[in-house]
Amino acid sequence: MTPVLLLAAEKESAEVTDWAARIGWVVGLALFVALVYWLMREGWKWRGTLQGDLPELPTAPDEPGPARLTTTGRYHGSTTAGQWLDRIVARGLGARSRAELTLTDAGLDVVRPGASDFFVPVARLREARLDKGIAGKVLTEGGLLVVTWEHGDRLIDSGFRSDHAAGHREWVDTINAMIEKNTREGAER
Repeated sequence: MTPVLLLAAEKESAEVTDWAARIGWVVGLALFVALVYWLMREGWKWRGTLQGDLPELPTAPDEPGPARLTTTGRYHGSTTAGQWLDRIVARGLGARSRAELTLTDAGLDVVRPGASDFFVPVARLREARLDKGIAGKVLTEGGLLVVTWEHGDRLIDSGFRSDHAAGHREWVDTINAMIEKNTREGAER
């Protein structure tokens, strides 16, 4: 045999793609992803149902007084105090969003475009601290302003990250001083 005929004899045709199997795998994977998404959504709704006893969030008073501190940044969520992974989703507290914080003598006003605003009266503030994580969000050490407050019969930690994180220490000191002053005044009454 000549070398040309040997080459022609050795060549085989390329395998034909099995499109039915490929389409089946893609559809199966899409259904699996849809199922996981649906289960996550149902879990979120179930968590909201379990936390349904959370009272309505307070709103800011008509005259809160002059602003002591203001900042913009991100609201990263709220959790049961001391349990940074136990996210509270009821009353819209689980939705991460942009936030505008204003601290007055009346309390902490949290304005969240696209989400529920809320107000924490100074009498309900319990603590402010710097932390590194809340509700599954982890930042650098001290990169998160966490405010602990009482709502109903629960203590709640709410986490914020300012656009100017260097100002977090001032927020912590000012809030804790307000809490201490309010506690002293309450004891004197």
